[in-house]
Amino acid sequence: MSEPGVVVVGAGMAGLVSALLLAQRGVRVTVVDSADNPGGKMRQLQVDGAAIDSGPTVFTMRWVFDRIFDAAGTSVARELNISPLSVLARHAWADGSRLDLHADPQQSIQAVAEFAGPDEAQRFERFCQQARLVHDTLEGPFIRSPSPTLLQMARALGPSGLRVLLGMGVMPSLWRSLGQHFRDPRLQQLFGRYATYCGSSPWQAPATLMLIAQVEMDGVWSVHGGMHALAQCLARLGAQRGVQFRYGESVQTIITSQGRASGVQLASGETIAAQAVVFNGDVAALRAGLLGGGALPQAVTGRAPQRSLSAITWSINAPTSGFALERHNVFFQDDYASEFTDIFDRARLPQKPTVYVCAQDRGLADTPMGPERLLCLVNAPALGDSDTITPEAIDQCEQASFQWLQRCGLQVSLQARNHVRTTPAQFHQLFPATGGALYGQATHGWMSAFARSNSASRIPGLFLAGGSVHPGPGVPMAALSGQLAAEAVMARRASTKRFHPVPISGGMSTP
Repeated sequence: MSEPGVVVVGAGMAGLVSALLLAQRGVRVTVVDSADNPGGKMRQLQVDGAAIDSGPTVFTMRWVFDRIFDAAGTSVARELNISPLSVLARHAWADGSRLDLHADPQQSIQAVAEFAGPDEAQRFERFCQQARLVHDTLEGPFIRSPSPTLLQMARALGPSGLRVLLGMGVMPSLWRSLGQHFRDPRLQQLFGRYATYCGSSPWQAPATLMLIAQVEMDGVWSVHGGMHALAQCLARLGAQRGVQFRYGESVQTIITSQGRASGVQLASGETIAAQAVVFNGDVAALRAGLLGGGALPQAVTGRAPQRSLSAITWSINAPTSGFALERHNVFFQDDYASEFTDIFDRARLPQKPTVYVCAQDRGLADTPMGPERLLCLVNAPALGDSDTITPEAIDQCEQASFQWLQRCGLQVSLQARNHVRTTPAQFHQLFPATGGALYGQATHGWMSAFARSNSASRIPGLFLAGGSVHPGPGVPMAALSGQLAAEAVMARRASTKRFHPVPISGGMSTP
């Protein structure tokens, strides 16, 4: 324990998972984060006396966390209070039509039949079958793989897996594929929305992202205390295993010596020596040289990719009326394509934004009688590091968004004291070098999935974790990246010192 340990830069989801799993194996770990508490993008804001989740709001892929908690010697059931949602999401249009997707597949089929007719319900069943097939085909060779390449994945897929992907056509866009599945354009909108979970446009994202539909059909849970409670839980478990957390302190430089990462220097001037550094931040910060010059900007592969979506969010504690909210709600515009044309082609805020509303007091309890906690979100271009998005444009987008909610039937009493607005410029300040991009790079084109860096950087001793690296954005994917980074650190330790190979329960192992 007297030798240098591992420094984790950033207490986001991936950093917390890496720190916990490394500490569980007896590694001395220090986590440094400029924020005052853990969570990273999984943040919580206080608004008029209420704590509101103001980042990720959906808990899916429970198996990821079951394995991580098992590897840490505990369980999700023991450490967290979570409840499955019976309604996955409610979707609404201005003409008054609504469609709920349910945890029970038969209820969803019936709902689609009542919404769009029996023929469309049959198409929905076939779509679900293909989404499951794509999910099951890619889960092992891509999602769980530490460093997938096209050749490696093709070998792992084998003839049957390749037939599944080739059966979709020559890697069409998600939108084009949905047009082959559905006749009702509203269903294309609904399932095309899954591309935005990766910060992308359904017109440019690959059709394989239909697997997200299966992820949600496998279960959506509510975390009591909010998603921030998950971050707090991981930090607590890490501290119990000896992780030292240093909040409110910024890493200024990742130190390299003799060609390898050897520690960090804080903004205060203090140096922390380390055998390895896990960087849990957007790799754009490394490319931009924000953590040091020299070889660091070349630590990640390839050129700077296209940025993913940013957002404007409103964290609200206010009364609502006129629309029966579920926990997750999406209010669609009629001209869906214009949203992505505005963002990715015209580099401006959408003139007709689709609005997501997370009603955090719904889904498990009775309808709130007074103010309720909401997170409202519209997609935006990641231009927070420029003056392209003016304050006037943001105010106009806000007006358009809440007028659209009102047209769909939802009244929100928005006042100065009961909400906090966050813009791409503010997200850029929170996550430097990103322009406010919340998902790393955009997943545009079928080869984009292979363009993400893996957990092992080009600099020995420097490991990468978070939504900007493989396997991609989203809470469970970031958690997986943290697990992969911890595994890579342990493998490096095993190869550079007398260190006995050890199995890590929950499917994680080191050579």
